[in-house]
Amino acid sequence: MRYFPTAFAAALALAAAVLAPARTLLHCGTLIDGRADAPRKAVTVIVDGNRIAAVEAGYTAPATGDKVLDLTAATVTPGWIDCHVHLDGQSSPTSYSEGFFLNPGDYALRAAFYANKTLLAGFTTVRNLGDSDNSTLALRKAIAAGWVPGPRVYTAGKALATTGGHADPTNGINFELMGDPGPLQGVINGADEARKAVRLRYKEGVDLIKITATGGVLSLAANGQNPQFTEEEMHAIVATAHEYGLKVAAHAHGTEGMKRAVLAGVDSIEHGTFMNDEVVALMKQHGTYYVPTLSAGRFVLDKAKIPGYFPPVVVPKAVVTGQAMIATFQRAYHSGVKIAFGTDQGVAPHGDNALEFVYMTEAGMKPMDAIRSATLEAAKLIGVEKDLGTVEPGKYADLVAVPGDLLADMKLSAKVSFVMKDGVIYKQ
Repeated sequence: MRYFPTAFAAALALAAAVLAPARTLLHCGTLIDGRADAPRKAVTVIVDGNRIAAVEAGYTAPATGDKVLDLTAATVTPGWIDCHVHLDGQSSPTSYSEGFFLNPGDYALRAAFYANKTLLAGFTTVRNLGDSDNSTLALRKAIAAGWVPGPRVYTAGKALATTGGHADPTNGINFELMGDPGPLQGVINGADEARKAVRLRYKEGVDLIKITATGGVLSLAANGQNPQFTEEEMHAIVATAHEYGLKVAAHAHGTEGMKRAVLAGVDSIEHGTFMNDEVVALMKQHGTYYVPTLSAGRFVLDKAKIPGYFPPVVVPKAVVTGQAMIATFQRAYHSGVKIAFGTDQGVAPHGDNALEFVYMTEAGMKPMDAIRSATLEAAKLIGVEKDLGTVEPGKYADLVAVPGDLLADMKLSAKVSFVMKDGVIYKQ
């Protein structure tokens, strides 16, 4: 029997093409890869399964069975990461009473609804920094199992507070119901209880620890800036968390609470409203990330002007904090503090996360830096830069596209036209 090499090779190639899994080829007019300082033009991103297989110059021709997506008129970036959300709630005039009427299942189902809105807005990964009844642990499981659509979730579960502190869940309610919550409910007093609270969160399966290092705006307490953990308590939390492989995010508005948190070794300062030069220097020295949440500041400042929207104790805190955030952001950015994107959505409406890009660039941040804060820098803060944050071979296929030139008009970030997460298209 005679063989004809050319025909035989062609048959083998055809068989291989038939057997090979189909790939998805994204023909990108402009690609911001999350790492380079300048965008690339006319690029093909090849997705195989849930990973990026290759990034090639020009518009690669498809092989048999390949799917081609025409994004030649769009700007494509890595999937965006919001490092500060609260998916199981959203601020409204009824927020302060709903806890008396909602059950754990209600919070979890509401979280799923807001998670879908967040994903369709281009945010394929989030850090959830505080929830009710571990709703976002259930959400994380449901999304990973494919039961509901949503971003990849890294959650802190219940945030940690001191008695009467910003995350004490009984602030402001009547004395009969107030009780004296402890570490199980995320409320600690003293180093031993601090360590126990961290270990309880670890037992529950959280991805990181959230602490309320100072007072806050929306809690029913008078002071929005005072330090709320002793140095000993703070060190106990951070040391225990790091021993268990958990990073620590610190909500902080006031200067002294921020200083204690940075010196204790927290991984990020959330909000950072009244950050001064000393704190800036400490954050640069310790490599601490800053998550600005300008969206929350803008939202509470606007709503404080509406009579009855917030309880009276909240209004003055909202005004003072909202007014200060932009100047602090500008100081930190120009000083070289590491910045990761975060909105505090759940204060402002879910799905509007991309407005943070607009606020950051209006405040003077370079558009490419703003995008990088929500891609590579955010991935570094979470600790997942090996898999997320850039468009490179081997990374998860998380990709977002907007029509037109994003770098020329950051408002296009609110007009997402394409979302792929883990190789699956959710919006096209």
